[in-house]
Amino acid sequence: MSEIISAEYSAQKENIELHIFRKYLASAPEDSSERSILFLVHGSSFAGVTGHDLQVPGREDYSAMNAFARLGYDVWSMDHEGYGFSGLREGQNSNIASGVVDLKLATDIMIEETGETAYAFSGQSSGALRAAAFAAAYPDRVTKLILGAMVWTGEGSPTLKERAKKIDQWRSNNKRPVDRAFFETIFSRDVEGLADNDVAKAMADSESRFDGFVPTGTYLDMCANLPVCDPEKIHCPVMIVRGEHDGIASPEDLIAFYEKLPNKDKVFVTMAGQAHATLLGYNRHRAIHAFHGFLSTPERRDPLYRKDSV
Repeated sequence: MSEIISAEYSAQKENIELHIFRKYLASAPEDSSERSILFLVHGSSFAGVTGHDLQVPGREDYSAMNAFARLGYDVWSMDHEGYGFSGLREGQNSNIASGVVDLKLATDIMIEETGETAYAFSGQSSGALRAAAFAAAYPDRVTKLILGAMVWTGEGSPTLKERAKKIDQWRSNNKRPVDRAFFETIFSRDVEGLADNDVAKAMADSESRFDGFVPTGTYLDMCANLPVCDPEKIHCPVMIVRGEHDGIASPEDLIAFYEKLPNKDKVFVTMAGQAHATLLGYNRHRAIHAFHGFLSTPERRDPLYRKDSV
């Protein structure tokens, strides 16, 4: 197996820097195909370096970036404003709209580095909202879109109903604390037994490099400001992925979103044996497999298909 190459970049957002990172195989894919570019978008409670490139001591590779790199992808991710190695502007809370700006700045860097102007995106939880809102705002930069653990209106979400009890806290502070106990709840709040306990520990260790706080913007958006993206403005092929036991993403809410997507090249997948964090559970390999299948699906060739008709 070819060596995985890592690279890091930074983008300027007013007076702060955003951390952007990348992984790909040193040699070209064995089938000599063009190296596909994939951007992974993180959620509300941990940085991209934690969610997408996690190292769990003594365990099989939990890095989604490594997994996709080995499949031949040129994989990118970032720490959104206020997360990980990225700065936070004074008084800002890194909401979904801010995340769209972050992705625009990141893709500016990607255009310079790769020469390509459009890419596949995969977002999880509020990362799915960021990715969906970006696809609506910058359709020319998105080829395919995977929306995992997403919420649209919040209808039927017990997790958001419980989270909304602290809405005054999300409104009055631009940061919220995250600690080891919090990371354990990520894998236990929906159902127990679908993730290794050591994953939460590794996530807490990864996040301990930072200040123990993350921005409140996406929590506030998901509790008070939904919907924050319009499915009718997303024209690329879309895959929606929901874990069987996800307490945030209700089937009814996601099916309503799915039905409004104008491009008929779309897929809705329910992942059995998965909860909210589909890329960090025992069955993460099944999620990677499903994602890869969607991303590598060939273009339509039938004479009825016209790109300008979707």
